[in-house]
Amino acid sequence: MNTIAASPPEENVPRNYVLDSFAIIGYFDDEPGSEIVGDLIRQVPKSASLFLSIINFGEIAYEAERERGDAGLQTRLAEVRSLPIAFVAADETTVLAAAHIKAKHPVSYADAFAIALAQELKATIVTGDPEFRTVEKFVDILWLREPERKRKQIEKKQAKERRATYRVKSNRERHPK
Repeated sequence: MNTIAASPPEENVPRNYVLDSFAIIGYFDDEPGSEIVGDLIRQVPKSASLFLSIINFGEIAYEAERERGDAGLQTRLAEVRSLPIAFVAADETTVLAAAHIKAKHPVSYADAFAIALAQELKATIVTGDPEFRTVEKFVDILWLREPERKRKQIEKKQAKERRATYRVKSNRERHPK
């Protein structure tokens, strides 16, 4: 495991991304959006640098153990460690920043660490977790799947476009020129 202290990005370096547990678990479980994480992994180190808070690594661990037992836990930890991701330790500054985020926004404590790390690194969070909607005004988010409300808006628009296309065809069929 590669644990580092976080530091702000420098000029002319790859773009920084903070992965949350949702992104990592979804990648290994081949959930919607996993191809986006795969693309980012392939971009390391040329155009992307990937980071994971050690707190989010712990979240991945407890979910794996709870759902898969000890053998599944060890497999999942090995999978995560094999990725080109820098694990970032939580120092006092990060802990207090995460506590502040948690106090002000309805996100999980672990998600607050991903948000604090993204702010510190001026990074984009990679997630599909709808909890992050509440913080997308002050941190960049690369959505692995559209949040439910936006997905419903898109589906509604597509359905309306399909109905309009159908009506146009129907009118043409009824009144040929």
